[in-house]
Amino acid sequence: MWISRLVLTDFRNHARLELNLDRRPVVLAGANGAGKTNVLEAVSLLAAGQGLRRAAYPELIRRAGAGGWAVAATLETDAGPVEIGTGLDPSRPDAARGGRIVRINGEPQSGSGALAGLVEMAWLLPSMDGLFTGPAGDRRRFLDRLVLGFDAGHAMRAGQFERAMRQRNRLLEDGVRDAARFRGLEHVLAETGVALAAARVATVAGIVRMIEARHARTPDSPFPWAALALEGALEADLTAGRPAVDVEDRYLESLASGRERDRAAGRTLEGPHRSDLVVGHGPKGMPADASSTGEQKALLIGLVLAHAELLAERRSGAAPILLLDEIAAHLDVRRRAALFREIRLLGSQAWLTGTDPIAFEALLNDAQFIPVRDDGIGRQAVSPHPADDDLSI
Repeated sequence: MWISRLVLTDFRNHARLELNLDRRPVVLAGANGAGKTNVLEAVSLLAAGQGLRRAAYPELIRRAGAGGWAVAATLETDAGPVEIGTGLDPSRPDAARGGRIVRINGEPQSGSGALAGLVEMAWLLPSMDGLFTGPAGDRRRFLDRLVLGFDAGHAMRAGQFERAMRQRNRLLEDGVRDAARFRGLEHVLAETGVALAAARVATVAGIVRMIEARHARTPDSPFPWAALALEGALEADLTAGRPAVDVEDRYLESLASGRERDRAAGRTLEGPHRSDLVVGHGPKGMPADASSTGEQKALLIGLVLAHAELLAERRSGAAPILLLDEIAAHLDVRRRAALFREIRLLGSQAWLTGTDPIAFEALLNDAQFIPVRDDGIGRQAVSPHPADDDLSI
């Protein structure tokens, strides 16, 4: 799976950008503020969800543009090329609400969920460096993004759960005590909540298996193996082997008996929205958040690589597209070389950004180097040929 053509129109600071590519990794090199991460963000919108920055779609409009934005790409797959287009059309009635258009081979889709299962992506951003020390919500979102690669309906069920929970919380806030008004919402919470937890349990189990296989294959890898566990009542029940229907009934009873407790708290206190992904530094037997900054970065890279390899295994070798923003900035030479070696072995069309192309010297003969520069008036000059821009490594 790889992108052979990418076209951006009025996206962020890019008035017009067109790239024709082969399946090799793509290195975007240029100064800070030139728009490298904006290109990665555009690529991320070819997958289901809100993109790697989770920005509101109107925020993506170029300030001097016509009022909308568009991203178009040709995705090469084993089944042949697929044309994907997405964007924000200011003339559409839903533009004010920030809804984006999605088309596959020219056919309109009901939303970005149609891209789930078609385009597989994983990404790492500098903002994720604090994933292990930050709030549990960040780790839940990270995990749910990983789950999407194996369960295309996960995002839809998460939306159903969140809507039902908001309605239940509103009833609690309004002082409603009519059990009948709660019962329907709690059935939705139980059904979708257990399904969410089950998908997380299955995904973590698969990643743990791949982590073990990778450790056995390369025991001295500079990316230490991660010990993973899920923390949450539903996940604990499912991991213990309880049938999903029994866990659902148990959760339903807990929601009903806990209404007054939740009313006092002002929110629903139990469910998959409270779960956490617990990560440990396997070789040292210590929590990830107690590890050094460098060790945490290495753990995170190893975790993403294990997930990518698991996706490739389940898709008969078709590796996901990797988006790695400023990935070389805090890696030493050994870890950079190991990362590039992993990317080559995986066969992924990884997109990497950095300010200094020298950091990607080990990829010189195995990647496409694309200089990105800002000419001072908001227009971009991008060339797929390093020699055209006097780029030397």
